[in-house]
Amino acid sequence: MQEQIEVNRAPESDALASLGVAAAAEAIRKGEISSESYASALLQRARDYADLNSFITIDEEAVLEAARKADKAIASGVTAPLLGVPVAIKDSYLTEGLRSTIGLSTLDRFAPEHDADAVQAIKDGGGIVFGKNNLVEMSFGLTGHNEAYGQAKNPHNANYVSGGSSGGGGVSVAARLVPASLGGDTIGSIRVPASFCGVVGFKPTTGRWPRSGVAPISHTLDTTGVFARNVEDCIVIDRVVTRDETPDTRTHSDLKGVKLAYAPHQFLELVDPEVATQFKETIRQLRDAGANVVEVDLGKDFSGRALSATWNIFFRETKAAVEKFIRQNNVPTTFDEIVGGLKPGLKSVWDQFVLPNGQGYISDEIYNTALSVERAEIKRRYAQAFLSTGAEALILPTTPATAPMIGQEDKILLGGQEMSHLVLANNTIPASAAGLPGISLPIGLSDKGLPIGLELDGPYGRDRALLYVARRVEAVVGTLSARCRRPSNRSFKTERSLVPQP
Repeated sequence: MQEQIEVNRAPESDALASLGVAAAAEAIRKGEISSESYASALLQRARDYADLNSFITIDEEAVLEAARKADKAIASGVTAPLLGVPVAIKDSYLTEGLRSTIGLSTLDRFAPEHDADAVQAIKDGGGIVFGKNNLVEMSFGLTGHNEAYGQAKNPHNANYVSGGSSGGGGVSVAARLVPASLGGDTIGSIRVPASFCGVVGFKPTTGRWPRSGVAPISHTLDTTGVFARNVEDCIVIDRVVTRDETPDTRTHSDLKGVKLAYAPHQFLELVDPEVATQFKETIRQLRDAGANVVEVDLGKDFSGRALSATWNIFFRETKAAVEKFIRQNNVPTTFDEIVGGLKPGLKSVWDQFVLPNGQGYISDEIYNTALSVERAEIKRRYAQAFLSTGAEALILPTTPATAPMIGQEDKILLGGQEMSHLVLANNTIPASAAGLPGISLPIGLSDKGLPIGLELDGPYGRDRALLYVARRVEAVVGTLSARCRRPSNRSFKTERSLVPQP
């Protein structure tokens, strides 16, 4: 039986930490709370729950100083959508003057000279960089494990994984350490942690959000995105990062007249029974709320095509993408040094699939076929499905199972067989292959108290429409709040940065 650790906190601090992006921005703007008091409450909570390993770096002095400046700006009449609101940043993003490790111990002292474009947009919108979230080394992984900086732990039960690669972001939002966190998603690195941690995770259409200054994997598949505790907060962040303040003219808040589609042959045949049951119950709830939920079949070879094409693109593009990132951003390392510093299991994968002399290196022919034939076919089938059904979104279980226990990541039981953690991205990969916008919403808990996620994928480029539909779905399925259970109460080294030690 896991012990639950209670942390003594003032009720006022808990109330402040519970504020989301939109709510906090409004309260700060109206003078109901100060940015400094809000930031202080979040910093205290980050200390209380440091053993969740959701952050690699927090510069507390810088956060408080930025909050004080925001309060002075508000007092002088300045307005901005995120003014005074702290936002966490995945540590694959470059942040000016704040160390950016990309999850590697070899970059432990690297403090970039400039911000990633998305970080600059947050700052331009008045937001405060709260800290750098833990991640899997080089964003290569789905469980949230980092050998140098520790395992990011699920706040619903710290014996379970957070998901990855943006695990720290999902944890920090679920545990109410921050109201939102910028993450990255190549095959599911936002949506998987969002599902496991019980928060909202939004992956925009590929290329819609800026990617400059973010450590890459694949120029074809990479997207930046966001974790938040509700869809409205994702909409706020989306407006800031895209610098598109187009107002919301939607007048409907219910689901009457909304058409949704689901593809059971592609997304339900290899799913844990609890996840399938909750998904079907969600369909019933949506129908009862007025939605027209129809079935669609994407083809018996759809999943296989999506998986093979995506992994071939993923591995083939990594080396060139990383080398370009190092060169363009003056990162003080080399590609060979990165490979040499990877944890053994990940280094073995890179040796086999990423390096040109590896046994599994993707040939030009296979790569070009994946791009121009297989990926094109996946995109065509999605487009046809939306056209034939008239659906505004395709719904599916975000992950085929709930979060596995730490140490049991490669013993996921599905269909009577033990499978590796790679199966966790089976449902998120197809939308990544097609570059579609996708968002994961929490829809309930398993018998073990672990969150279950619902993904909504929208037509290419229809991000705002997807977000507005997701907001209406969320009004039916609700949101979750983590209890932040922890196995121990360790102390952590705190200097200028708050750095959890493994």
